Amino acid sequence: MDPVLRPGDARVESELRAWLAVQAAFAFEPQRARQLLDAVADPHRALAGARRQPTAAWIDAAIPRLAALGAVAVPFGSPAYPERLTALADAPPVLLVRGDPAALLEPGIAIVGSRAATAYGRECARRFARAFAQAGLSVTSGLALGIDGVAHAAALDAGGRSVAVLACGPETVYPARHRPLADRIRAGGALVTEFPPGTPARAAHFPLRNRIISALAVAVLVVEARERSGSLVTARHAADQSVEVYAVPGPIDAPTSAGTNRLIADGCGVAVSPEWVLEALARRGVARRPRPASPPSQAAERPRSEAEPSQGETTGRILAALRDSPCTRDELCRRLACEPRALARALLELELAGRITEDRDGRLRALSPARA
Repeated sequence: MDPVLRPGDARVESELRAWLAVQAAFAFEPQRARQLLDAVADPHRALAGARRQPTAAWIDAAIPRLAALGAVAVPFGSPAYPERLTALADAPPVLLVRGDPAALLEPGIAIVGSRAATAYGRECARRFARAFAQAGLSVTSGLALGIDGVAHAAALDAGGRSVAVLACGPETVYPARHRPLADRIRAGGALVTEFPPGTPARAAHFPLRNRIISALAVAVLVVEARERSGSLVTARHAADQSVEVYAVPGPIDAPTSAGTNRLIADGCGVAVSPEWVLEALARRGVARRPRPASPPSQAAERPRSEAEPSQGETTGRILAALRDSPCTRDELCRRLACEPRALARALLELELAGRITEDRDGRLRALSPARA
């Protein structure tokens, strides 16, 4: 099986047509699709168990639509299909992806929360997403207004990757005002959906989408949530999937914190800072995002240039700069003329070692050995 099926590739046309037919037939019965695929391991044979069959005309129309979008199909059982989704009893039979399918395989954290986010919630989402991205973790969310959109944008602004899981077909961006953001996510990560082309965003689709958001992540962070909130559905999916859940505490009289405070009372992790969550994940052995393999001419044995500082040299320069005066990450990057990803790795190492801290105003400062 090819890892991804590209519309327009004659070699995979028969296979692509069969998987699109399975997707259209079982989009709202993923558990039944999984049972059939486990039994027969072939999309052509699985279609025999479908209650309804898509027409050839529908598939004929879907393929050029996907080609125009630059979308690819990632079928169940493919090497490109996320292992974390494979564990689900209702794993989607097919994922349609715009952007880089490899983004679905990278370790990431889901950040979800209220659409009607407060200033406090938006700032928390921004701060956590930025820190996770700088630590090399992708940020997954649902492209909704409020916390979702802030988290996606902050991860991309920090030079990281983001994955948006859609509750509609691949050609639709919901809400429409997030089209520019969706373009940025596609260029710096992936837009993914289990729904076939032409599927509108409907209320019943969002709970289905939420199980994918949680399953793609190594942890779920709920920033703000009311007592009845879709974000709590994502948290429940995560708990069922053995994915750790963290919640940002909020004022006890704020409606948008009622759900998160309830999660904390029920025993989920308390997200008092990004560093606290990252340290907890580090104890679990969650690695930073692996880099793509280099071609032989640029392999790991390539000698480091004299202008390229080692990790130890970078951390030493950071500590020296912060002892002189606290500053933000952006200011530090400019002051040291350091490559952002190298700086992010060194900052994470220092934060986890207790050598530096981030103040409420976003400035980093060095801690004395006694305080560390």
